[in-house]
Amino acid sequence: MLRRRSLAVLGLAATVAAPRIARAAWPDRPIQIIVSGPAGGGMDTYTRAIIPFVAPRLNNATMVVVNRTSAGGQLAFEAVFAAAPDGYTLGAAQTPNLITLPIERQVRYRMRDFNFIANVVEDPGGLFVRAASPYRSVAELVADARQKPGLLNLGCAGMGGDDHLLILALQAATATEFTAINYPGTPPIISAVLAGDLAAGSFNVAEGISMVRQGSLRMLGQASPARLDMAPDTPTFREQGIDIVAGSTRGIIAPPGLPVELRDRFRTAFAEALADPAWLREADRLSLPLRVLSGEEQQRVFYEDDVKLRALWQRRPWRE
Repeated sequence: MLRRRSLAVLGLAATVAAPRIARAAWPDRPIQIIVSGPAGGGMDTYTRAIIPFVAPRLNNATMVVVNRTSAGGQLAFEAVFAAAPDGYTLGAAQTPNLITLPIERQVRYRMRDFNFIANVVEDPGGLFVRAASPYRSVAELVADARQKPGLLNLGCAGMGGDDHLLILALQAATATEFTAINYPGTPPIISAVLAGDLAAGSFNVAEGISMVRQGSLRMLGQASPARLDMAPDTPTFREQGIDIVAGSTRGIIAPPGLPVELRDRFRTAFAEALADPAWLREADRLSLPLRVLSGEEQQRVFYEDDVKLRALWQRRPWRE
């Protein structure tokens, strides 16, 4: 009898303990998301915003953001690529940076080897000036540049990034010459614009719209196919006679070699989070221009952009 009771107690203990072990198997430590932009920038904002909606769908995982801002995002992307494929490292990635870096220089990652998890936003580019600037349209900025070739400084976050490519596209479309000044992210560009150190800043609409509403910045043009709901009063470049559509597609990736089970678990968690009405309200509050794509759809977009950007490099390299 004593032996049977002992075995029964052991069996009950095993029944109680088993779910605890299963729950603790993964994740049992924080999941880090490596972000190539600084705190407060566009990459950082959407990453931090979505975490509270994803974590509960991953056994209430602890998810932390790690900002690595050097080398135009190269160090961040390389860190994700080199991370162990154990589910404890993800990355925030965007076009064109993830694609243009391997085109223009030697890097320690291959874009097509990443696991694509979900796309979150697509943020058009914009040109911004301080509220006291004499420029009230892209045409006025271009007209002044023609009078002062190479003397007007435009700020951008990383050579070969969407901000820089927008400046190059503007130069090509208007036969003007600007000087692109590189900054390690959008916040220092905004500071330089407000200080009057730049004629204008090139960064994404969602990154500057709050300061436009506050009256600190003026947006001269948005490089979207049509005016965004968040910026109904700012004309597109096309409306101003300049055929430019440009921006950044941004989402979440994982290291190569991630087991299919973990990849699909992340994909499901992000898909559910991005469809959550509470997330949609939060994204609207933050003025995030959503473009929700599955991992498969996100991969297709990145691959297509890779072909386009390599063709652009052959026609017009964006750096020497």
